[in-house]
Amino acid sequence: MFLIVTKYLIPNGYRGLTVFPFVFAKQEADKENAVFLNHEKIHLRQQLELLVIPFFILYLLEYCFRLLYYRNSNLAYRNISFEREAYANESDFNYLKTRSFFRFYYYILSKK
Repeated sequence: MFLIVTKYLIPNGYRGLTVFPFVFAKQEADKENAVFLNHEKIHLRQQLELLVIPFFILYLLEYCFRLLYYRNSNLAYRNISFEREAYANESDFNYLKTRSFFRFYYYILSKK
């Protein structure tokens, strides 16, 4: 993982962006933020599993579907299965050691 601090690549309202193998952070302080880094590492694992490009295609498709459903961009973003998995487990620093393959799929099917 390569961590780059830049305020220009990250959309307003977001702290970070992960594009394998890079993690872009908006603030220097996030270099030391273990929860933030773990969240982004979960995205790195998801991207590896889907061979990067398919990850972004599925991410965008799911976002569009959720946007049509919720009619709210933040709610749509928060309900993308990849984000739900990352937010649900960002504080579990052992998560990636025990995580099963394609675990994000569980978050597509679950209601919560």
